[in-house]
Amino acid sequence: MAARPDILESDLPSAKRPGTYARGTETVDTIIKAALRVLIDEGAGAFTIRRIASECGMKVGNVSYHFPRKELLIQTLLDDIINNYDKLLERTVRQPGLDAEERLRLIVVMCLDDIAGKRTTRLFTELWALANHNDFVADRVRLFYLRVHDFISTYVQELNPGLSAQDVRDVALFISASMEGATPFLGYEKPWAKRMSAFTAIAAHSLVHMAKTISPAQIAGIADLS
Repeated sequence: MAARPDILESDLPSAKRPGTYARGTETVDTIIKAALRVLIDEGAGAFTIRRIASECGMKVGNVSYHFPRKELLIQTLLDDIINNYDKLLERTVRQPGLDAEERLRLIVVMCLDDIAGKRTTRLFTELWALANHNDFVADRVRLFYLRVHDFISTYVQELNPGLSAQDVRDVALFISASMEGATPFLGYEKPWAKRMSAFTAIAAHSLVHMAKTISPAQIAGIADLS
């Protein structure tokens, strides 16, 4: 993935993933899965090293050995999620023979399908709650979304080469925020969850069309958006 011009190298997560030896890797994976279950099923208030240790049947000291602070768990969780998304993009969006329009449409559909699931609806809602009160978590979440914006920006730039680098980032932010904003309305067990398929169809059409046609003047607010 190309480096973003507005991100310093020091901004990117640099901590080596804990548990690099075989048994350690297995232990870390167990801890991560337990942390996900706690966050998704019990919420941010239950997200403590002690509760996670109990969930995975370990002593607190064993969990703390790999993750002295719960913030490091958050970093590893988000790193794993972005890596999984990248693998999914390789299998779907980055297949040969697709144009930029179809690739961007697939990203929108993929993200909204993901938001419709229990895991993503609850996980990110709880991560946002943690970020409201923890600067480290807030920064990790910010960096996570910057990478998501990178994925989107790649195809916005191809679709609309007349946009500046900042315009492309603004359009990518709009697309990302439009999708994420669906979570409290159409996510798992949310009031309009049954209408997610219609929302996805509308979003895939309108967001791709907007990315293709919007002009720098419209983004600057000096031209009619109609």
